[in-house]
Amino acid sequence: MDWYCVRAVFAFDGVYEERMTLWQAADFTAAITLAGQEASTYAAELDGGEFTGLLQAYALDDRPGHGAEVFSLMRTSPLSTDDYLSTFFDTGAERQNPVDPGSR
Repeated sequence: MDWYCVRAVFAFDGVYEERMTLWQAADFTAAITLAGQEASTYAAELDGGEFTGLLQAYALDDRPGHGAEVFSLMRTSPLSTDDYLSTFFDTGAERQNPVDPGSR
């Protein structure tokens, strides 16, 4: 049995949550199945939220541990780095706390 990280996306009245969970499974199909079942349960417990159906899996090279890579998704894009980040990751609408890299 290998370890897999699966990303699932949920929708809440215009707010989207990307959630990553870890699964020990025989293969990608089993990991996706487990994560899909859990995502449906999670969505049912949400007030007004729904599971979008998007699941993306990543097989971990090693067992989970300190500093282990748990997810990677590569995308080809003609966008510049700034445009790419603004389009997909830093739109200004994220609900996150600012982190000052110099304060670590």
